Amino acid sequence: METAKKSTRKTGSKASEEQLRAAYVEHVLTHGHRPASVYKFCLDLGIKEEEFYAHIGSFDGLEKHIWKGFIDKTIARLRDDESFQAFSTREKILAFYFTLLEELKANRSYVLYQLEHSRKLEFIPDYIKSFKSTFETFFESLLNEGKGNGEVATRPLLDKRYPQLFWMHMGFILFFWKEDDSPGFEKTDAAVEKSVNLAFDLIGKGAVDSAMDFAKFLYQNKKN
Repeated sequence: METAKKSTRKTGSKASEEQLRAAYVEHVLTHGHRPASVYKFCLDLGIKEEEFYAHIGSFDGLEKHIWKGFIDKTIARLRDDESFQAFSTREKILAFYFTLLEELKANRSYVLYQLEHSRKLEFIPDYIKSFKSTFETFFESLLNEGKGNGEVATRPLLDKRYPQLFWMHMGFILFFWKEDDSPGFEKTDAAVEKSVNLAFDLIGKGAVDSAMDFAKFLYQNKKN
């Protein structure tokens, strides 16, 4: 069987970065761990080792690229949508979360594998650092837009921390989704909408009603 398996390898073939990502994800999901080495990974993939290093320097780097790909694809989809440009800042942030969750749903098994030993995003795992940097840059631009149109209050010192506060919010959404077993992850969709509405009330006006609504939602969800 092993001899037959080896004979099907296309040695000398070239792999794109996307193919390397897909092969790596398939391996960790199938075996529950990283490949033993870059050499073994490339051997199984049927490419030369230098072909891997032409795209990426290590498995750590590959994991960063995988997560960076999630948010890059999300932002690209939003920017390609003409209607997105006409959204309010609140609507743009909602659209971001829902679009990102669609991307993560398509890769849920891998995301859960990565998050298995993570409880919070305050201690940033290496694989998500590039994701975080892109997230905060994108949200800074959205929130600056919100300041310009009056949706986001300008508060000395505090408003500069809004992107970091939304990163904490991102962590809440991600780990809520991780534990969500509702059909179609409908509870996560509700959590996104209610928490974004609350966030905008806190950085704008009218926090009390949204806070009560969101607290009620979390209490009811905990009971279930």
